[in-house]
Amino acid sequence: MTKVYPNAAAARCGSEGVKLCIGAGRDAAVLTVWKKSLLFNCNGFTVYDGKGNLVFRVDNYVAGNKGEIVLMDASGKPLLTIRRKRLSLGENWLVYDGETAENPRFQARKHANLLNSKSLARVSGGGGGGASSSTRNAMYEIEGSYSQRCCAVYDETRRCVAEIKRKEAVAGVALGVDVFRLVVQPEMDTPVAMALVILLDQMFGSSKRFSV
Repeated sequence: MTKVYPNAAAARCGSEGVKLCIGAGRDAAVLTVWKKSLLFNCNGFTVYDGKGNLVFRVDNYVAGNKGEIVLMDASGKPLLTIRRKRLSLGENWLVYDGETAENPRFQARKHANLLNSKSLARVSGGGGGGASSSTRNAMYEIEGSYSQRCCAVYDETRRCVAEIKRKEAVAGVALGVDVFRLVVQPEMDTPVAMALVILLDQMFGSSKRFSV
């Protein structure tokens, strides 16, 4: 099988109307995301850096699922836990540090897309507050098309801090949508950026989503 992790050229995705970041930047982290668990018969993600080193993993056991998704580092240490917010209108998700269950680090809400907006989701700090509070405390806005692996993440100043891009192997063999690039600027934590990828997959991914 063709290796998924070398730094090959990314396919253009500007046709989705997304204003992309200008270059990866010398200090940007360029990760390769593979929508595949390292464990047999599990859903998940495996994430490599440009040298082929494992940096993040998500392993969701089919049996015994606790209704949560845990982002781990290469050694299996929990970094962030994602849980769907119960009894709320629309799709709302809470993200916690480690495996804690109190004081969420941030929350994400799927955009209703009533006006055919290019916005996919909005990320705000903490877990409290209504719509007006979420608007005032917005941390990130995600725009583009996740199904096409063409997304940009903007901070509150409309600065592009992360991107999801299509990727091709070195030999020019297309790898499909299950292997793609995640480019993260220094202004954003890479675990947070990967958590947003997981959230987008829950909101807009295939029918084989994690059971949460």
